[in-house]
Amino acid sequence: MSKLLVRPTAPSDIDALLKLQAHVYPTIAPWKRDQLVHQLEVFPEGQLVAVLSGRLVGCASSLVVLWDEWADEHTWKQITAAGTFNTHNPAGFTLYGAEVFVDPRLRGKRLGHALYEGRRKICKQLNLRRIIACGRLPGYHAFSKQMSVELYAKKILWGDLVDPVLSFQLREGFRYCGIMEDYLPEDRESCGHASLIAWINPDYDPTQSTALQRPAHVLPEPTP
Repeated sequence: MSKLLVRPTAPSDIDALLKLQAHVYPTIAPWKRDQLVHQLEVFPEGQLVAVLSGRLVGCASSLVVLWDEWADEHTWKQITAAGTFNTHNPAGFTLYGAEVFVDPRLRGKRLGHALYEGRRKICKQLNLRRIIACGRLPGYHAFSKQMSVELYAKKILWGDLVDPVLSFQLREGFRYCGIMEDYLPEDRESCGHASLIAWINPDYDPTQSTALQRPAHVLPEPTP
């Protein structure tokens, strides 16, 4: 039986990442090589890949932010500095999920869960307070003429509808916090909108600084 491995992203993964991202999001412009290189330079601990049978099948990227600076309406381009992660701030207490994608041919293999678990481990290991993300709502386009995006999200919370992303995130223990309008304008399936979600680290120790705020830190590699 093939074993799924979640590990830190390496520079040698970049070609496979770009290819997979173009396959997952055919209507959204993929990252550029220099963006991925810079993400690894800025915050290598926050970048993860999923590997199955030696093949890269998923990715989760993140940065640390001062959430108070971004709690109001913002776009993906603003908070990620157009994918460069130049907004990464080691003084922050919030791990911001910039991207997660998995090979759609492997649905049901729990790749998304493994990547989310890897991200939670990073949050705990760094003693960060929370994970914040803005998730796509790919099912919304089919209902956009019938209801507002806010009502669509509520119907998912009530169990009346199922969205491929938000329903999954709720099962992963994230809390729905509202809608970010025009978060990713080129995302046609979501009509540009995203759901703001949060996960609170149960192990966060407010008496300690985060690992990134200490003179030197070493983050253990995620266990498979």
